[in-house]
Amino acid sequence: MAEPASRPVALTGIKPSGSPTLGNYLGAIRPALALALARDYRPFYFIADYHALTTIHDGDELRELTYEIAATWLACGLDPQDGVLYRQSDVPEIFEIAWILSCFAPKGLLNRAHAYKAVVDANEQAGRAPDDGVSAGLFNYPVLMAADILSFEAAVVPVGLDQKQHVEIARDVADAVNAAYGPVLRPPQPLLEKAAETIPGTDGRKMSKSYDNTLPIFAEPEDLTRRVKRIVTDSRRPEDPKDPESDTLFRLYRLVAPPDATEALRARYESGGVGYGEVKEDLAVLLNDLLVEPRQRYAALMADRSEIDGVLESGAERARAVASGVLRRLRRAAGIGR
Repeated sequence: MAEPASRPVALTGIKPSGSPTLGNYLGAIRPALALALARDYRPFYFIADYHALTTIHDGDELRELTYEIAATWLACGLDPQDGVLYRQSDVPEIFEIAWILSCFAPKGLLNRAHAYKAVVDANEQAGRAPDDGVSAGLFNYPVLMAADILSFEAAVVPVGLDQKQHVEIARDVADAVNAAYGPVLRPPQPLLEKAAETIPGTDGRKMSKSYDNTLPIFAEPEDLTRRVKRIVTDSRRPEDPKDPESDTLFRLYRLVAPPDATEALRARYESGGVGYGEVKEDLAVLLNDLLVEPRQRYAALMADRSEIDGVLESGAERARAVASGVLRRLRRAAGIGR
């Protein structure tokens, strides 16, 4: 089934590397769904299961996490009749396109990719060889991500600031291909969600499964409340004035609270008269109220996965219809096949 071409594509992907967190929801899912509701873009959403192979080598675990991400999108409001939800692995065209792109991606560009540099820096600080533990998959990760984007002619990719580089690499590689073959690829643009560029975790660092500082969005209410109460704060007393911008609690609160409640809390922070325990209680209530319906929908989807299977099968068909056209253009331009 061909997709209507009246609206430009907005593409969002999530790697199934752990159970969905508030960071996933606020940083990727909510902004992407808002774009769809605005009807400015044709929304494409994918589950980056091949990307997850850089860290997950247990097949049963990866299958389960893939279902969890699919159920999360649907539970949070994705309309599969409007948006296209698919598994990356169900669109083989992406991987042939990735090889073509890899022939235009300078190694120096990939050397500067954040994920690769972070591993090299950690190795050097620990006195290990720079590439210790670095797989070809990790190094080439940005090329596959570029293929994820360029295979669907994405005009925009909603990302946080930490992911902006991946979109820039995709654009640079597209420009290199177009310089060789003419305008066969659409260079994308990052679409920054400024209010949620970096979602803080319970320890104040970026919310990340690797830091074990996450707030799982489908945890039971009691568990989620316990995790909120573990958010790290300083030792200031309730009567002490506090800087809201440097406080992890406030930064999370303003992402889920109504604007008037946020401004009222800001005033109490700055003048003094609010304790961190009170804010934690309020934040826990806000999160549990926000997630009560998605939590119920998620549980139903995971209990009977036939709906998820049907959505992913239909999404793969629709996604392949777009990616196959891009691949045909690339093959013809490159002189591959007849």
